[in-house]
Amino acid sequence: MEVGDAKPTNLQLYFAIAHSNRSPPSRSRCSPPMTEGMRGARGSRSSSVNSNPLILDIEDFKGDFSFDALFGNLVNDLLPSFLEEEADSGDGHGGNIDGFANGHLRGHADASRLSQMSSAPFFPEVDGLLSLFKDACKELIDLRKQVDGRLNTLKKEVSTQDAKHRKTLTEIEKGVDGLFESFARLDGRISSVGQTAAKIGDHLQSADAQRETASQTIELIKYLMEFNGSPGDLMELSALFSDDSRVAEAASIAQKLRSFAEEDIGRQGATTAAGNATPGRGLEVAVANLQDYCNELENRLLSRFDAASQRRDLSSMSECAKILSQFNRGTSAMQHYVATRPMFIDVEVMNSDIRLVLGDHGSQPSPSNVARGLSSLYKEITDTVRKEAATITAVFPAPNEVMAILVQRVLEQRVTGILDKILVKPSLMSPPPVQEGGLLLYLRMLAVAYERTQELAKDLRAVGCGDLDVEDLTESLFSSHKDEYPEHEQASLKQLYQAKMEELRAESQQVSESSGTIGRSKGASISSSQQQISVTVVTEFVRWSEEAITRCTMFSSQPATLAANVKAIFTCLLDQVSLYITEGLERARDGLSEAASLRERFVLGTSVSRRVAAAAASAAEAAAAAGESSFKAFMVAVQRCGSSVAIVQQALDGAHAASCEEMSTALSKAETAAYKGLQQCIETVMAEVERLLSAEQMATDYRSPDDGIAPDHRPTNACIRVVAYLSRVLESAFTALEGLNKQAFLTELGNRLDKLLLTHWQKFTFNPSGGLRLKRDINEYGDFVKRFSVPSVEEKFELLGIMANVFIVAPESLSTLFEGSPSIRKDAQRFIQLREDYKSAKLATRLSSLWPSLS
Repeated sequence: MEVGDAKPTNLQLYFAIAHSNRSPPSRSRCSPPMTEGMRGARGSRSSSVNSNPLILDIEDFKGDFSFDALFGNLVNDLLPSFLEEEADSGDGHGGNIDGFANGHLRGHADASRLSQMSSAPFFPEVDGLLSLFKDACKELIDLRKQVDGRLNTLKKEVSTQDAKHRKTLTEIEKGVDGLFESFARLDGRISSVGQTAAKIGDHLQSADAQRETASQTIELIKYLMEFNGSPGDLMELSALFSDDSRVAEAASIAQKLRSFAEEDIGRQGATTAAGNATPGRGLEVAVANLQDYCNELENRLLSRFDAASQRRDLSSMSECAKILSQFNRGTSAMQHYVATRPMFIDVEVMNSDIRLVLGDHGSQPSPSNVARGLSSLYKEITDTVRKEAATITAVFPAPNEVMAILVQRVLEQRVTGILDKILVKPSLMSPPPVQEGGLLLYLRMLAVAYERTQELAKDLRAVGCGDLDVEDLTESLFSSHKDEYPEHEQASLKQLYQAKMEELRAESQQVSESSGTIGRSKGASISSSQQQISVTVVTEFVRWSEEAITRCTMFSSQPATLAANVKAIFTCLLDQVSLYITEGLERARDGLSEAASLRERFVLGTSVSRRVAAAAASAAEAAAAAGESSFKAFMVAVQRCGSSVAIVQQALDGAHAASCEEMSTALSKAETAAYKGLQQCIETVMAEVERLLSAEQMATDYRSPDDGIAPDHRPTNACIRVVAYLSRVLESAFTALEGLNKQAFLTELGNRLDKLLLTHWQKFTFNPSGGLRLKRDINEYGDFVKRFSVPSVEEKFELLGIMANVFIVAPESLSTLFEGSPSIRKDAQRFIQLREDYKSAKLATRLSSLWPSLS
């Protein structure tokens, strides 16, 4: 076989070798390993390999096969001799090899050795290896053919076995289907047999139950006949009914007999009433005797229960309670247990509760002390109920029912007893005085008691109270108080208001008495100032209402009721605030009225003596001082009134629009009083300005003599006095008023001042130098009214300054003076008539020709 023909076989060989990791074949199938004696005859070894062909077995390629191991075993017979010789040469002539490697021959032996190596082939085993590989390829091809043949044979056998297997599976499936059908029939028969057996068992059970019932009925009839003997004769009863160890059984039988006897009597009564039978002797005696026996047995069990309770024998108590539960569902035992609790029968407990909450006898309890006392008492009650709950749970078969009875008894007896001591409902016709707490004390006590009792109800609910609606029961404790609560709350607010007003009046009276006797005018101012509106008082009104609304929210569970009660409180607050500030404004107005009467009293005619005039002037000064004091007092009242209304508005922040409308309606009287008072303030100011002008303005101020002295450009003394007065008195108005109120007041004041000055100046005659001084006065007035920040008033005084020019310009210039301001020509004409040269310059004729519309 040529090498080129064996290439595909080598690939197949590599594929077969690569899929195995077997250990190398044994040396018995390959050439034996080389020894030291065989190193010199490589040719003989090669021929030896050819004379002994390789023998490869298919089994060598199974399991863990390694190509490297197979290849090594194939060539180990040839290659190891060459490798060993190289190793020996390297060990014996290492220096010569090194010398050869460096290009130097170090002796004859080395040269001879090198000559021999160069004459022999460098790899003499190659021929042996080629022959070995060819033989190996041949054997591998033969092995592949054997493997292919075996594979074909195995495929045929597998196909045959698969067909047999499929046939066998088909037969097995048919057999399994038959088995399923057999099992189904068997299951049906088993089910039928089971149903039949169940029916038989039911019949047997029913028969046994009937037999047992019949047996029990016979026993019950026997016992019933014993009870149906002589009335009241319980001595001939069976031992069962007198054996203390069988009390539970006796109680059960007695209840059954009693139920049966009562039903029989009921049936007989119905039959007799229908007329179908003649009434005869029935089981009335048995019912009576059974009733007596049950009562006697129940009392005996209760006595035993009490004895066990005193010993704290819970197991005996539980046993008795379980038996007693057969008598009226154990109601008597439950009620008896609750009724015998010390907190319901011990008088000292009641007295201790009262001392804890109300303190010592005769002392006036306060809401805070009552709140602390109730908290302590209710905590003690909760702890006691919690302890009782543990006992009840361990003793009674129905602990929830017992807890309901216990909690109800606690609320109805112990809590109600202390509430009756705390909450003594006062009479609205003759309420207690404020010095003793008044109606407010009762309302605060009610709120504290209600709040703490609600907390107690929550605590008792947490401990456990069965099906009892403890919250509803708690509400019922306060029902009588809550029904009349709104009336008491409103009456309390009215009582507080009246007491506060009396207190303020007493303080004012005390101050007046301590001040001594003073003048009429000063007395008026002091009287008005001592009863000024106080923001603190209004704040107190609001605080009362807030506290009332808090109680109202607490006591009003329904939204409609809450809305109605809050509205009533809100209306009461508005009435109080409106009445208080209205009275305060009216008192301040009284001061203004008294000052006005003083001014009118000292107005004198012209023909009076100098002494009388001096006295009148002094009195006028006093009246002016009273007017100024009253003006300031009223402005303070208005300021505090605004602050009070702001406090109320702040308290009602976010309130409904209807509430805001109601507030506006309630405060309308106060607004009216404020408006009238501001009008009086304007009248007071104008009266004083007029007095100052009349007293201080001289005829020579605007008609100074032409004596060659330089004209005086200062404001007149009257102007200085008036501006100083206005600056002083209106300072309080600037502080007290704000917004539109301030603007309206200053506008009215400015307009009145403008008219007053026009009227005042028409009393004088002006020359040019006097016109200059008038213009100086007008500028002074104008600078003052600029502080009003009212454009219309400022414009009027600017026009006054323009009109003052009629006294300064020459007569021929008057025609052009008002060309830009035709609206003031009428007033200007009146001013022109006040010129000193009006007649001499014949200004009337000239003006009539210039302004014919004004003539």
